[in-house]
Amino acid sequence: MSIAGSGEHLPFYVYILQCEDRSFYTGYCKNLKSRVNSHIKGKGARYTRIHRAKKLVYSEEFATRIEAMRRERRIKRLSHDQKARLARLPLRQKHR
Repeated sequence: MSIAGSGEHLPFYVYILQCEDRSFYTGYCKNLKSRVNSHIKGKGARYTRIHRAKKLVYSEEFATRIEAMRRERRIKRLSHDQKARLARLPLRQKHR
């Protein structure tokens, strides 16, 4: 798909959302603004409907779907603290 015949291809995005319970959801999409709004309105993935997506905390842009999917897979393998560092968020306090 190109932008209004300009020959430019729309990018793909990998994103991390923080949910109300401080968990993270990672996904990829073509239209970042629309996808984030869907999650926040409770119309996105099942996970974000249950955990209630709160805000976008991180995104990256890629030229191809394959690149975005590979990056999404790598991010999904990260621990919660690693995702927080990637998004430059404070780490969770450990309760004893």
